Amino acid sequence: MRSAFAIVPAGQWDKSTAVDLVTLDSSERHRRRVVLTAERGLSFLLDLPHATVLRDGDGLVLDDGAIIRVAGKPEPLVEISAANPSDLVRIAWHIGNRHADVQVVGDKLRIQRDHVLEEMLHGLGARLTHIDAPFDPESGAYELHHHDGDGHDHGA
Repeated sequence: MRSAFAIVPAGQWDKSTAVDLVTLDSSERHRRRVVLTAERGLSFLLDLPHATVLRDGDGLVLDDGAIIRVAGKPEPLVEISAANPSDLVRIAWHIGNRHADVQVVGDKLRIQRDHVLEEMLHGLGARLTHIDAPFDPESGAYELHHHDGDGHDHGA
């Protein structure tokens, strides 16, 4: 069985060179070692040195140098906007205070649908739009990023 041992971050490789595509939701994209089957039927072992969050558009480098593209599976989300930036910051604080995963997309926030959080957000004056889109939540202040493969965190 072929194996994928490294990740090329989204935007740092030519997606047209991908030999196949694997589509995963946000929970399926936090992996270290798992057998995956891509859309064209290619089965391979994802075998990374540590658990890593795969992002939509990342490339998984196979042992022969070929690359499998990672795509985020559309999920039911709520896109959140506010009347002004200070209201959005206050809304973001309340989401974080509930330890909910959040994605920042321009001047909007995205969370997975949750009727309790949505009710709270309505009460805070948020404008909510239900969408289906890949979910790439912020990874958190304490999670290290190892896309470069050397095991060191190069982010500041």
